[in-house]
Amino acid sequence: TKTDLKRILANSTTSQLGYMFLAIGAGPLAGVTAGMFHLLTHAFFKALLFLGAGSVMHAMGGVIDIRRFGGLRRVMPVTHWTFLIGCLGLAGVFPLAGFWSKDPILAALHEQASASAAGSLYYGLYLAGMLGAALTAFYTFRAFFVTFYGPLRTPPEAGHHAHESPPTMTGPLVLLA
Repeated sequence: TKTDLKRILANSTTSQLGYMFLAIGAGPLAGVTAGMFHLLTHAFFKALLFLGAGSVMHAMGGVIDIRRFGGLRRVMPVTHWTFLIGCLGLAGVFPLAGFWSKDPILAALHEQASASAAGSLYYGLYLAGMLGAALTAFYTFRAFFVTFYGPLRTPPEAGHHAHESPPTMTGPLVLLA
């Protein structure tokens, strides 16, 4: 329900930290390795998303309330496409980094569910991880679609026209994407 683009992204970091601890709690070396790998991949796709939010904030005159703008894909195509790649990575979509780091976490939990005496506990954690992945995808794409789709809306602070950010901002977006 949040409307501040940066807060939406910041709250998703909390859920991703939960994913990392879930992996470490899975116990075997595979789970710990998966958790550390997710920490690394998360740094990259989250940096991409925060820089994308900064690009939107730059174009909107400092406004970050997603209710006040929309349809920005037409005027900010580089930011739109790179933000989409960041969202897909965070959601764990194949073949992006989030898939390669979240899937081993879920696999380690599933393995513990079938091999451990506390199998039902690990199975419940596996289901919670799946639910967490679905919720992450939902709220990330909610922010994406509200920001970049629908009719073009810009706040008065953006001036008479919204614009793509300069290459000094879009260059790092493209590199991270």
